[in-house]
Amino acid sequence: MTMQPAVPAPRYPWMRFLRRKDVLAGLMFIAVAALGLWLSRNYPVGTALRMGTGYVPRLLCWILLALGAIIFVQGLAVADEVERTDNPQWWRPLIFVPLSLIVFALTIERLGVVIATLLLVVIGAVAGQSMRVVEVALTAILLIVLTVATFVWALGMPIAVWPEW
Repeated sequence: MTMQPAVPAPRYPWMRFLRRKDVLAGLMFIAVAALGLWLSRNYPVGTALRMGTGYVPRLLCWILLALGAIIFVQGLAVADEVERTDNPQWWRPLIFVPLSLIVFALTIERLGVVIATLLLVVIGAVAGQSMRVVEVALTAILLIVLTVATFVWALGMPIAVWPEW
């Protein structure tokens, strides 16, 4: 019979909850919502029929706060996750997801919403572990159609659809 070394007890037992992804995601959503509510505290809210400039931002912050609370509670309710440290490409989402948003913001005016959205989806897909070309293409097409239909056709926003070369 071999003796296994004893695993030391965590110094602070509540810290094991903070190692769960859902708990951290819920806390992040709650923090962003709280920041948004605090920043929009002086905006006039108005009513549902006569919305002020703060109505929609505050509504979205309250929805985000509720979503964060739900995710946080679900993260607390699940059993401890097995920590995986064997992934050598853990950094990919940290780089490519923000990069995709930055590229979208920098290209939407020059290249139009279609190409900027395509770049957003393709660069964001590189963050994943297993990028399937068909799934990425279908996601890009669907997001482009929804974006153009919502913002250009339905709302009539003056956004260039294609580049003006």
